[in-house]
Amino acid sequence: MADRIIGYKQYITAEGDTFDALALDMYGDEKLSSRIIEFNPDYADVIIFGGNIKLMLPVYDEDEAGSLDTLPPWR
Repeated sequence: MADRIIGYKQYITAEGDTFDALALDMYGDEKLSSRIIEFNPDYADVIIFGGNIKLMLPVYDEDEAGSLDTLPPWR
């Protein structure tokens, strides 16, 4: 399945933010942190962010991003 990026959100980090926490907030799954890392290669080596760093968070087409995977089987 190929995910389709439909835009992005600009995000300013708070002290202590991490890629996995941002992915959990943005996509509901911390394992999708690679989506954010790929969009922000200059910060790929950062483990814990300081404050006031501008990141771009990709927004995916919900049908493509697997939102239906979270529905119960009868839906």
